[in-house]
Amino acid sequence: MLIKKDIYQPKFRTFLLIWSTQLLSMLGSEMTDFAITLWAWNITGKATSLSLILLFNQLPRLITTLFAGIIVDRYNRKLLMILGDAASGISTIIIFLLYLTNHLEIWHIYASAAILGPFRHLQYFAFSTSISQVVPKQHYTRAVVMSEHIGQFSSNIIAPGLAGALYYVIGLQGILSFDIVTFILAIAAICIVHIPQPIPSETDLKSAKIWQDLTFGFRYIIKSTGLLNLLLFLFIFHSIDSIIFGIHSSFLLARSGSNPAVFASIQSAIGLGGLVGALGLSVWGGLKPRIHGLLLGIILHYSIMMVFSLATLPAIWMITSFLASVFWPWVSSSNQVIWLSKVPPNVQGRVFTTRYLFTLIASPLGLAIAGPLADDFFRPAMMPKGSLAPIFGSLLGTGSSSGMALQYALFCFLGVLLGLAGYAWRRLRNVESIVPDYDAGE
Repeated sequence: MLIKKDIYQPKFRTFLLIWSTQLLSMLGSEMTDFAITLWAWNITGKATSLSLILLFNQLPRLITTLFAGIIVDRYNRKLLMILGDAASGISTIIIFLLYLTNHLEIWHIYASAAILGPFRHLQYFAFSTSISQVVPKQHYTRAVVMSEHIGQFSSNIIAPGLAGALYYVIGLQGILSFDIVTFILAIAAICIVHIPQPIPSETDLKSAKIWQDLTFGFRYIIKSTGLLNLLLFLFIFHSIDSIIFGIHSSFLLARSGSNPAVFASIQSAIGLGGLVGALGLSVWGGLKPRIHGLLLGIILHYSIMMVFSLATLPAIWMITSFLASVFWPWVSSSNQVIWLSKVPPNVQGRVFTTRYLFTLIASPLGLAIAGPLADDFFRPAMMPKGSLAPIFGSLLGTGSSSGMALQYALFCFLGVLLGLAGYAWRRLRNVESIVPDYDAGE
């Protein structure tokens, strides 16, 4: 009988090749996102416009996530990754052509985000569920940190400054051109590597009804009390974080007087902090049990971001955003490693999509209210004669940007409270002892 090691030995260098080219592609995408954000803010000047771009990116994923796990578990993951990169490239080309012909409007960005979101999501699932197939288990943490943090934060360091400097030199069209080239390179790299499919169990080989496949991940998590409690915690966490994320760019642009240099500097500081945290985590390996990395990361991150939201000086924004981002890799990598360790590779696609479905439900809800909450409630409430100005005006000042500062600070405080509550949540705190590793019997 064939066993897994007879068929394929995971090789970390395969992961390194994919990751390095995806990093270059990510740099191009981040530069495009930064340039589009500047373009959209200059056109509209509203927080709602920027949060809607994020919202339209998330909403279609609610539907595609139902099927993404089935697709990832049953179809060639390498081809799915190529499809995701190709869709991103085509979308960028369309925006490029619309801009060149002076036909680009804000609704085109919404439409592009809505169409592209599912493809990026499918690509992410294909890659994240392939980690356990191309990386030896002892390197899981390093691979997760590299794929989800070092790459992301490295591009965040370079992309804002580079895009901010080039935006007024080569324009949006030049940045889009660079993005298109990086997508081509990323696709070429995936084509030349071997990405194995997981060995299906006998149950997987049987023909299953579509409804059974769609509900498999949910039924799997329901049977595991620890994973269910972790999922509920993540739902609350993403609800809070999406409201903060939805106004982050608008907050910085409004508070800095629409200064692209300040905006780029803060984004680069966030990227640098995340990179430092990710590099340290990849060497150190992180806290054990992993749940401590998740909960402490949330508490420390949002505590520092509260100071960030109360500040008015760019230097303080840079320092606090850097420090807060150092702890962000703790949150995501600890969570991902828990799921990678507890869920068998042959069902990770369906289980992970259920997990992401719940976080995706939370994110659009937060993004949908983030912009209107800033524009229609907090902004007028913090104007000189607003209802909240007498209470918070001495701390945050009064004016159009003070409302977003208050909203940012309040939801960061809720994030701190959530992290503290996690330690009082026994089934969450003990999730790693409640749920055995998938290979514990080997």
